[in-house]
Amino acid sequence: MDVVRRIGAIMFAPDEEWSVIAREPGTPGYLFSQYVAGLAAIPAICGFIGSTLVATATPPGELRWSLLTGLFAAAFSYVLTFVVVYALAIVVDLLAPKFGGRKDFTNALKLTVYSHTPAWLAGFFLMIPGLRFLALLGLYGVYLFWRGLPPLMRAPPAKALPYVGTIVACAVAIALLVGAIRTALFAVPELV
Repeated sequence: MDVVRRIGAIMFAPDEEWSVIAREPGTPGYLFSQYVAGLAAIPAICGFIGSTLVATATPPGELRWSLLTGLFAAAFSYVLTFVVVYALAIVVDLLAPKFGGRKDFTNALKLTVYSHTPAWLAGFFLMIPGLRFLALLGLYGVYLFWRGLPPLMRAPPAKALPYVGTIVACAVAIALLVGAIRTALFAVPELV
């Protein structure tokens, strides 16, 4: 797979690229090793740099994790990315018939993996404290997901928006759970 070409195509010509993706094979091992492994490292590495080496300026001082805590948090986030992508693919596949789509786990996984591309790319902003809010640009992935539902899951376009809304609600619930676990495992950064 030419990852750079795929990133450009999914970001700037998603309708054409979803048609190409629909015809490709997509085993979890292949998608995770060839695509997710590299891109999911971006927010993990940049978040590590931003929270341990750069720190966050606040009125009382700078907040920063120790290197060891930051390393464990980055590794935790990286591994959990694979779990979250796989779990969302299961949900996408299970809900397909409820929205007039066709169950197909391979396509659900491809849809989930490739629609996460903007979020992973926006992870670069986690390195720069004043620009961390730009990680919200990763929400472009919701649009990509919406555009990919009809060709991959065979969801009728009229039912694609409620399908997306349901998946986004599930993704938010998963994100809140992951955030709570991360907060419990890794203390709030220290004031330095």
